[in-house]
Order: sequence, then C-alpha cells, then structure tokens
Amino acid sequence: MDDDFFKYLFDKQVKAVRLPANDFISEWAIRLINLLYPESRNSNFEELNAVQEQGEQLKLELVNLLRASSQTINSDQIAEDFFDGLQALYHILDTDIAATYDGDPAAISRLEIIRTYPGFYAICFYRIAHLLHQQNVPLIPRILTEHAHSRTGIDIHPGATIGEYFHIDHGTGVVIGETTKIGRHVKIYQGVTLGALSVNKDLAGKKRHPTVEDGVVIYAGATILGGETIIGHDSIVGGNVWLTESILPYATVYHSPVITIRNINELN
Repeated sequence: MDDDFFKYLFDKQVKAVRLPANDFISEWAIRLINLLYPESRNSNFEELNAVQEQGEQLKLELVNLLRASSQTINSDQIAEDFFDGLQALYHILDTDIAATYDGDPAAISRLEIIRTYPGFYAICFYRIAHLLHQQNVPLIPRILTEHAHSRTGIDIHPGATIGEYFHIDHGTGVVIGETTKIGRHVKIYQGVTLGALSVNKDLAGKKRHPTVEDGVVIYAGATILGGETIIGHDSIVGGNVWLTESILPYATVYHSPVITIRNINELN
C-alpha cells in the first residue's frame, strides 16, 4: 500500500467542501414544500408563531447549506432573497396545481394532486432549484432536481425556464434540458424529451434545447431537439413525433405509422 497515496486522499478530504448529504438537502426542500402545503404531510401548525418559526428555521438551514456549498457566494443575501420570494413561489405552484386539475379528468381534488401526483412533486423541486440556480448557487439545485428525478422519473434541469400553469401528465421518462424555454399553459405527457441535437462540450452555456411557446400540448413519446427549434404557441405535437425544426403557431404535428391489423382467421 502506498502511504503517499493515502496521504493524498486524506488531504483531499481535509480540503473537501463540507456539503451535507444529498438526503439532508432534499429533506430541507420537502420541509419547505410542507410549509407551503401542510396538507402534503398532514402537518398541523396550531399557531401563527409556529409557522413563522418554521420559516426562520428553514432560512437559517439554507444559509448553512449555501455556506457549505461555496465560499464565494453571499449566502445570507441569497437566503434572504429566496424567502422574500416565497409568496411568488407559492403563487406559481398554485397555478401548476390548477393546470393539473383543469387538464386531467382523473384529478379529483387539489389534495390528491399535492399528495399523489409525481408531476407536481417534480415541478415543486424544479421551481425551488430554479430560484437557487438563478442566484448561481452551485451543486444544490442539481441535487434537488436529481432527487425528484430519482423519485418520479422526471428529469428537469434547474436551468430550464418554465412559465406558469405547467402540467406534466403521468411523467415517467420526461426530460427537459438546461436551456429549454417553456411558456405558460403548457402540457406534456410521459416520455417527452426536450433535448439538444449535440452533446459537444463546446456548446456549454449556449442555447441547445427547444423553445416551447404558450398553450402547447406535447403528447407521449415526442422528441424535440435543438436550440433553434421553436414550437409555436397553441400547437399540438402528437405522440412519438421526432422534431428538429420549428413549427408555426396553431400547427398540429403527428406521426403516421403503418399499422396492419389481421383477423386471426386470416392466419389459417
């Protein structure tokens, strides 16, 4: 055994960022969601002071997480700004609940959406992560969205920009890339990919993923690629469509496979 190698590993540990475990970070976000939506875990804050104290505790924990993630960011100011925007975060999440309720005939109640819908769970984590990503917070935004990814099968990069009234139906296999821009009142189904045409490292920081304008519906299995690809507002993209070019507003794009149905008697 090489003692110098073990010394090298020890020195790395000493210098390593003391960021808490991923589970601790995701649990912080869960408790934040629980504060906004106590029905998500049947919480019962009996007094106003208890709600305020929980908010202050979460803010303090965020400061500590931010300090652990980087020594170059203003942790106190970022946490202050984040919690100043908590009402706006609640508002936009409420529009996502409304979009799900209005857009899914199977949705019985707001409570059902909050408690059981993987799309809403993933959107909650995305919206929290996106606010931190906008403040140039390292690591934590990706840890949050990857937690939601592991729980729901929905992969939303925290850098994506997504407007109000966003609805993901079913959700498994959805991929939304870093530079994707999605407008308001957009609905997407399972297996949809909003991705890049190339994963060349030279494209880092450039617009690589599609723009989806307001009022678009994208059905299951559709793949839309490229930073210059724009899906015009109020369009419908059918299931299993593969798109690498823009479409105009109010368009309908569909995949037309050849399907043959034969009666069992024809095989005899």
